Amino acid sequence: MAKTRRLISENLKLVDAVVEVTDARIPRSSRNPEIDSLVGQKPRVIVLNKSDTADESATRAWLEKYKTDGISALAVDCKAGKNINRVIPTLRETLKDVIAARESKGMVGRPIRIMVVGVPNVGKSALINKLAGSKRAKVEDRPGVTRGKQWIKLDLGCELLDTPGVLAPKFEDKEVALALAFTGAIKDNILDIETLSVIFINRLRRISAEPLRQRYGIEISDEMTDLEVMEAIGRKRGFLISGGEINYERTAIVLLDEFRSQKLGRITLELPEV
Repeated sequence: MAKTRRLISENLKLVDAVVEVTDARIPRSSRNPEIDSLVGQKPRVIVLNKSDTADESATRAWLEKYKTDGISALAVDCKAGKNINRVIPTLRETLKDVIAARESKGMVGRPIRIMVVGVPNVGKSALINKLAGSKRAKVEDRPGVTRGKQWIKLDLGCELLDTPGVLAPKFEDKEVALALAFTGAIKDNILDIETLSVIFINRLRRISAEPLRQRYGIEISDEMTDLEVMEAIGRKRGFLISGGEINYERTAIVLLDEFRSQKLGRITLELPEV
């Protein structure tokens, strides 16, 4: 991680702006706190990827929050390509003063150079591939695939610098670590998946228990513990072992997998602070 931080710092002088890719389901937790200090005053556009899996009203609230804070932001879906065509225009609008200053000096047509950053598994490579129109950056649905920097030339007057995912080596905020684990940005074997699933149920119930009711056809009362909700899911799905006991591991795996694959619906686990 120290190497990645150094890579970003060393290459910032080569770029005009930074595109920070985040997960729309956890906009706060999927932003590395070190990026702010590393990027400094460099113009930035925040991209909320995987917006197709997030609650639409929550995404609108985040975009409004960034607008209020004076930060350029937009929501995209790299898989379907939704709003990908807005990324370059947003960058150009963000850099309009820089572009105008260059053109006044006769530097017309100079490519905009962009650095793409983000924590693992938020979709950086997928975004670059969509912008490039081909799979020029290696992409895989697991954290930690991108290993070194790559310059990728586009046909839109831009050059993108891809960098390895940046993830803080120490999670001072437990809630951040949990949110990253829920979405799969941290490998499942780092945390006990059964405990993680019970905590996920608690987090989701604080927002709304309706996705669990609808997906699993179970009754959930306020008096039920989170573990009892998990047991109800296991029984409903028939995840039992000898003696009629719940297969907690299988239930936990299915629950998290179905959240990540949107089978529980469009869910945002973090809302902007008012």
